[in-house]
Amino acid sequence: MKLLVDMNLSPAWAHSLRAAGWEAVHWTALGGPGATDGEIMRLARDQGWVVFTHDLDFGTLLAHAQSGKPSVFQVRARDVTPDHLGPLVIKTLRQFSAELEAGALVTVDEARQRVRLLPLVR
Repeated sequence: MKLLVDMNLSPAWAHSLRAAGWEAVHWTALGGPGATDGEIMRLARDQGWVVFTHDLDFGTLLAHAQSGKPSVFQVRARDVTPDHLGPLVIKTLRQFSAELEAGALVTVDEARQRVRLLPLVR
């Protein structure tokens, strides 16, 4: 699984995810800070990335697109640093890797995880 870390998360996430065994890159290695969420989604879809983000707009984009890709992995917490959420994120990525490979929206917070298969039904 290839993970594209959105610009709203620290580049440290890419390092943590690579250390856990995934291919991971921070958006700033691929595009500029002025990129729209739509541009990030198109690149992720075209190149087979799972978008890893803290931005709730990606779920809305998936609902409007009615598409099976790209998958999106959202973290929802105040402290979204790898030091705080890293173990939970890694556990959840491993638990739902098949769903993310097939097409899913996975949302994680400190209390629970939620998986919705794509395409999302409005």
